[in-house]
Amino acid sequence: MSRRRHSDENDGSSQPHKRRRTSEPIEIEDRLESLICRVGEKSTSSLESNLEGLAGVLEADLPNYKSKILRILCAVARLLPEKLTVYSTLVGLLNARNYNFGGEFVEAMIRQLKETLKSNLYSEAVYLVRFLSDLVNCHVIAAPSMVAMFENFVSVTQEEDIPQVRSDWYVYAVLSSLPWVGKELYEKKDVEMDRLFNQIEGYLKRRQKIHVPMLQVWTAEKPHPQEEYLDCLWAQVQKLKKDRWQERHILRPYIAFDSVLCEALQHNLPPFTPPAHSDDAVYPMPRVVFRMFDYTDAPEGPVMPGSHSVERFVIEENLHCIIKSHWKERKTCAAQLLSYPGKNKIPLNYHIVEVIFGELFQLPAPPHIDVLYTALLIELCKLQPGSLPQVLAQATEMMYMRLDTMNTTCADRLISWFSHHLSNFQFRWSWDDWADCLTQDAEKPKPKFVKEVLEKCMRLSYHQRIVDLVPPSFSVLIPVEPLCHYKYTDETSSTLPGFAVSNTVANAIKNRASNEEILTVLKDVPNPNQDDDDEGDSFNPLKIDVFLQTLLHLAAKSFSHSFSALAKFHEVLKTLTDSDEGKLHILRVLYDFWKGHPQMISVLTDKFIRTQIVDCAAVANWIFSPEMAHDFTRFYLWEILHSTIRKMNKHVQKIQKELDEAKEKLEKQHNKKQQDSGDEEDMEKNSEDEEGQLEEQIERLQEKVESAQSEQKNLFLVIFQRFIMLLTEHLVRCETSGIDINTPWYKNCIERLQQIFLMHHMIIQQYAGTLENLLFTAELDHHILTVYQQFCALQL
Repeated sequence: MSRRRHSDENDGSSQPHKRRRTSEPIEIEDRLESLICRVGEKSTSSLESNLEGLAGVLEADLPNYKSKILRILCAVARLLPEKLTVYSTLVGLLNARNYNFGGEFVEAMIRQLKETLKSNLYSEAVYLVRFLSDLVNCHVIAAPSMVAMFENFVSVTQEEDIPQVRSDWYVYAVLSSLPWVGKELYEKKDVEMDRLFNQIEGYLKRRQKIHVPMLQVWTAEKPHPQEEYLDCLWAQVQKLKKDRWQERHILRPYIAFDSVLCEALQHNLPPFTPPAHSDDAVYPMPRVVFRMFDYTDAPEGPVMPGSHSVERFVIEENLHCIIKSHWKERKTCAAQLLSYPGKNKIPLNYHIVEVIFGELFQLPAPPHIDVLYTALLIELCKLQPGSLPQVLAQATEMMYMRLDTMNTTCADRLISWFSHHLSNFQFRWSWDDWADCLTQDAEKPKPKFVKEVLEKCMRLSYHQRIVDLVPPSFSVLIPVEPLCHYKYTDETSSTLPGFAVSNTVANAIKNRASNEEILTVLKDVPNPNQDDDDEGDSFNPLKIDVFLQTLLHLAAKSFSHSFSALAKFHEVLKTLTDSDEGKLHILRVLYDFWKGHPQMISVLTDKFIRTQIVDCAAVANWIFSPEMAHDFTRFYLWEILHSTIRKMNKHVQKIQKELDEAKEKLEKQHNKKQQDSGDEEDMEKNSEDEEGQLEEQIERLQEKVESAQSEQKNLFLVIFQRFIMLLTEHLVRCETSGIDINTPWYKNCIERLQQIFLMHHMIIQQYAGTLENLLFTAELDHHILTVYQQFCALQL
């Protein structure tokens, strides 16, 4: 569905007239798509009159364009869920005028539902189920057949040997449709609906929820518990049932047409059996419902619905749908959010801000790219400069106050959002309001948060600007000036081993020496490990130190200077780091040189990996090494580690894709050979040669894939092994000393372990057996083992 195609009708230009003469059917199809997609948007006429007029136009076009109209209506049902009741009313009006078309539409929707489930498009499938249920209100679908479909959905909870996430989805699809259709179904089939409710309640009581702590934004139960999504929705639907299905926030245009719609003939849904579970099915992961505000936070204006009122679910669901439909166009998205129907009945700005942060903090990953939420909030502040920035400031203050119990991954995202947001508003903030962080231990969440925000702000500006903007009392949290530390800088370093060689290397580099010449200069550098005969000269830490320190010093002016220097002397670096110790040491030297400039460390580490100077396991070992302990809880180190894991994963995917393509090509060759079996002899010979080459290529690629997967598995083993060692040492030390294990360091470390599992869960799942056998065994301390069990529960 194109959203932009008809932003201008452009009637004055010659091009549309030319198109009309040459392709009139296409012009009419485009017009139909535009009319359907735009219905319900700003108009001088009422929605009801627009719907009636559109139904008339579509009815007239049905004889010639029925299949096109069916396709468009099925697509909007799936892709524009925020206008669900508008389109269900339109289908109701068409069904009242043309019963056969109504039947064909229902059949097309069922086909589409089966396709979306088969393709693992579960969020779109939810919208289709909800749309079908709303057609009961429009007298298109008979209530008993909808109840029968819901009964089939809930029967999935009785299946054996299936993951819980499968039955969760089918229960959610039913419960999330009931705000729209519950009243109608209860009036017609109350006994069956009571039975359905009892089955759902029984299922919800027996399902396990080990995964919940891993997904919560805040660990504290107060002021707003972060509830598991099915439990929360069940409470909301229960309250709605108790209130006799009365709700005030769903737009129901079909009520105006009740006299017309109630005369229409209804259709029965064809029997719908949920597709059987298959191993390649990817069900949606469980989640928690993010809560930040309640009615006490928005004292002026309309009252915010309670967290267990179904109105809260409906409003949030519609706002999520608007973001999902328009996320690629931030201006349109912001405008659509602010023109939410019924906005005068609710504190809209509070709902919008809560929904946006709910998506940003969703674990394991937000629905959309992180920067969307920053851009969207900036756009909303521009459109509503009077009120929205105040709500956003209030939300930021609340999140700051609750940092002690905030999940570390969410705190990372808050740091990135807040620094980016400040950079768009001249870094203005009432820093003095956060002066309480200055009296706390530097490792506590609040001072750590402010320090990381200022460091990110510096990346988006420059050091002196941040110094000038922040009150002098905050100087202890201002990042150090990003200067390099060249150890062979002057006569005071002349006693250092390697000082004389560093000058020779510097002169050689300045005189455009080749890689071979540099290696010749370094040949005579004494090796501190020389006394170890087995070691030989393969790893000489002093050589690496002298060369890299000097090279980085000469190229310290900018990122691009450093990149050029590394590229030019790539051969030297590869020669010096041809052992595991060498790879580890080059990262230590990089850190010593740029320790005041985390961004440079991140960028150059990335470059080392890309140019294969170091491997991914070396980066992991370096991050967990004792010399990095003082930086272990800093944000930049974890950015480096996750970037390293992503590179490893992409490398495996790339080779796997090449292997799959080669296998596909070989299969095509086989098929072609069978079809052309009667052709010339020389053609057969060529074909056999080509097949032989392909088989060799497949064999080579198979070896590369196995090698890459082995490297990938090793990377995760290194990371988890190091985590277990660090956490076990901490737990033993605390137990021996009789002190509380819950220090800021422990919270950070255990949540970083959770973060690795969450952010890379799809890959780690492949190696779960190995992890369980080698690392996460029953003998492991339960504090650490619980994290692994929570991870396993995500896809149970």
